[in-house]
Amino acid sequence: MARRPVAVLGATGAVGQRFIQLLDRHSGFEVVEVAASDRSAGKRYRDACNWRLSGDMPEAVADLIVGGCDGPFRANLLFSGLDSSVAGEIESRLSRQGAVVVSNSRNHRMDDDVPLLIPEVNPGHLAVISLQRKRTGGGYIVTNPNCSVVGFAMALAPLHRAFGVEAAVVATLQALSGAGYPGVASMDIADNVIPFIGGGEEEKIEIEPKKILGAFKDGVFVPADFTISAAVHRVGVTDGHTMAIFVRLRKKASPEEAMRALADFRGEPQERRLHSAPSRPIHVLEGENRPQPRLDRDREGSMAISVGRVRKDAVFDLKLEALVHNTIRGAAGAAILNAELLEARGLLP
Repeated sequence: MARRPVAVLGATGAVGQRFIQLLDRHSGFEVVEVAASDRSAGKRYRDACNWRLSGDMPEAVADLIVGGCDGPFRANLLFSGLDSSVAGEIESRLSRQGAVVVSNSRNHRMDDDVPLLIPEVNPGHLAVISLQRKRTGGGYIVTNPNCSVVGFAMALAPLHRAFGVEAAVVATLQALSGAGYPGVASMDIADNVIPFIGGGEEEKIEIEPKKILGAFKDGVFVPADFTISAAVHRVGVTDGHTMAIFVRLRKKASPEEAMRALADFRGEPQERRLHSAPSRPIHVLEGENRPQPRLDRDREGSMAISVGRVRKDAVFDLKLEALVHNTIRGAAGAAILNAELLEARGLLP
């Protein structure tokens, strides 16, 4: 089968490079256009991009000429790794021009007619696309969550379905790659933990899961009815966000019951066997010292999250550790899986 042509916006940045890497030899999508800032436009991709990922830059894109993010684009499926400082208006304009924009940027995540999608968790929220299309004239935007929220919400989802979440607290230990390149200065992060990440990181973690785990009824998103408190930290790890999660449940459950709910969790991507879907979205690990980023972030192509140390808590009901690869399942890989679900559901032009 012919692969669908796609474009990558912000293709020279950290998330853009992950898009390029993950889409190389993808079974359904082919990168035919790359776009970036004015300083990169007009150059070959190999000359405009300071490739920072392991392995060589894919030859299929190396000689593509970088275009501007305003288009026009030959492809009608656009993956956006744009910085939030410019993403909002660019993505809106392209959707009004008829494009489908699958975005990793934060700008439109909480819009009233934009789905904030984790395909295993809330595929029903795609119903809002019909309302968005009426507003734009045909195109639309689909977003994936914050890089920590993907792992956090996936860990909460089976617990919320089985037992009901009443409240949750999370402390994140977030990898350096989440800050992009060059990111955090070495003299700041070496021998240190930084208990602050800008860009409203804590607020995103407290708000986004409630939209994801909530309902879409009568054309309106209804947030999940529980409270979240978050504290974030930057740590000296290359890739992989670790989270210490504390959960109060409406229906009490033992750690063993919670582990079964987590391990049995599956969704539409697994039923459809989508290209990027892990066979098990959540890996429940044995042992007192797992998950660990270096050992567990690459499970199933880095598209599965890992959960361990599920145990009773003296203040809440349960506490557990979760790990998500922040630039793959938490960013570019999440957006690609979203697009695969759109394709499978016949929602792409």
